Amino acid sequence: MKRADLAFASALIPLDYLALISAAMAAYSLRFTPLFTSIKPVLFALSFQQYVDVVFPMALVTMVIFTLSGLYVIHPRRIASEMTRVITGVSTSIALILAVAFFSRALFESRFIVLAAWILAIVFVLTIRVLLRMLQRSLRKFGIGVHSVAIIGKTKSGNELKRYFETHPSVGYRVVAHVAQFTHDSRERFIDLRHQDALDAVILADPDASRVDVTAIKVFTDIEHCTFFYSADLFAGSTLQPIMHTFAEQPVIEVPKTPLDGWGAIYKRGFDIVASSILILLTLPFQILIALAIIVENPGSFFFARPRVGQRGKEFSFLKFRSMITNAHALRSDPEFLKTYGNEREGTPLFKLRDDPRITHVGRFIRTWSLDEIPQFYLVLMGSMSLVGPRPHLPEEVALYKPHQRKVLTIKPGITGMAQVSGRASLDFDDEVRLDMYYIENWSPWLDLVILLKTPLAVLFRDGAY
Repeated sequence: MKRADLAFASALIPLDYLALISAAMAAYSLRFTPLFTSIKPVLFALSFQQYVDVVFPMALVTMVIFTLSGLYVIHPRRIASEMTRVITGVSTSIALILAVAFFSRALFESRFIVLAAWILAIVFVLTIRVLLRMLQRSLRKFGIGVHSVAIIGKTKSGNELKRYFETHPSVGYRVVAHVAQFTHDSRERFIDLRHQDALDAVILADPDASRVDVTAIKVFTDIEHCTFFYSADLFAGSTLQPIMHTFAEQPVIEVPKTPLDGWGAIYKRGFDIVASSILILLTLPFQILIALAIIVENPGSFFFARPRVGQRGKEFSFLKFRSMITNAHALRSDPEFLKTYGNEREGTPLFKLRDDPRITHVGRFIRTWSLDEIPQFYLVLMGSMSLVGPRPHLPEEVALYKPHQRKVLTIKPGITGMAQVSGRASLDFDDEVRLDMYYIENWSPWLDLVILLKTPLAVLFRDGAY
């Protein structure tokens, strides 16, 4: 562990405490400003000393809640996760204050101060943490707090890791060696680097590595006191926590497929119903205009309805606004058409053309801005799809899936998803499936919210759109 990491982690404790105290003082001061006293005069008798006597111990209680929430781990969490934990921690602390105030009105008679302290505490703590992260990332660009790593495996994931670390120095990893396998020569090279204090971690990025090789690398990192990372093949195992059962006095381990079971499924379905209903009403005027424009340019149905494969491999009628000429689907299997235009996804289950001649002028516009997806809100309301999930594919495409790729059929397909906000059509099929698999195994309400918030940005900047 780098001293810089320890320094930044330890600095969070006094800085968080200072941010909480500052937020509380700012909330008290705001209540007595002319702006707020003119709206509602101060009628309570809470002196500053009484207020301070409560604020300091409550700030310590909040720090304890932060600790229990995992906000002081050495390895920083993602900023979205950290924001959630800060909001939860401050809210829990405020709830305790309100609980005490319920039994002792003399403690906090001003609801404004409590509300202002809650909002300001969240803002102040998050601001401090964001600024600290920015400082840490800036220092890493100058080599301060950077971890030197060796990558084992000249595989696709190994090459991507090397390229990522080289192009993103602010993440704090510098590649000092990249070898195909852990051989005697590479071991000696790693030892030399370690003795020069130029090796902090080893990353195994070869999913085909044998158990013997993995054990040897792990033993090496233990002996040399290096951090060991293992970039396993995504499909080699589940990232979910196993569930322990006991049957006939024997321990039996259940490997769950997704958190979207039980209450997760109930929450997601309820959210889909409410959100899709609202979106249908809000987009109704646009639906009418788009339908008229499609019919005027190319007479025929304004809907495109084709079978797609949904949850558990069941087919459903997939709806979009028609963006192509009326016989477009037949052309994808026409030998002359394929000979002339080809297929950019040849060798995969998908068919894609960047400059597809089948697309109409209206169709190109609504595709660019993803307006052709609007009718899918009705499918979400009916339960065939979800707002967020894997991309739905054609039956003939699913028939070509490899066995491990069929796991994307575990949940309902979505209008948007990780693939759509991470490159959309520019992703190759394997990367698309990889992202969908990650979503399935790591689903949370927060992840859905993040994807939904990113979707308009992906559409606005036309990231990977055809």
